[in-house]
Amino acid sequence: MTSHPYQPAGEPLWRHLIGEVLRRERLAQGRTLKDVAEAARISMPYLSELERGRKEASSEILAAAARALGLTLADLLALAHRELAGPARVTSLTRPAAPVRQAGQTLLLAA
Repeated sequence: MTSHPYQPAGEPLWRHLIGEVLRRERLAQGRTLKDVAEAARISMPYLSELERGRKEASSEILAAAARALGLTLADLLALAHRELAGPARVTSLTRPAAPVRQAGQTLLLAA
């Protein structure tokens, strides 16, 4: 993979990261590209391009793909964040957020 001048070394491109998350979630659910594309109301070739990190999707398209997988856009972003932040690869969105009290505030932290 060639590096772009604005891409720090070792950092994945957003489109690659989101594509990996979408594909992993689809496969974890045992669903086909056709099934998810129809549910999201986007073309199967376009969804395939998204999963392979070849297309930059709009927020509307990402939200539609996430909904088709039973996720919210926030879920999709949380999974992408885990990919960036954690050393281990995430296999699926499996654990709900746990409330934590800090200085009189309740925070939700993803486990």
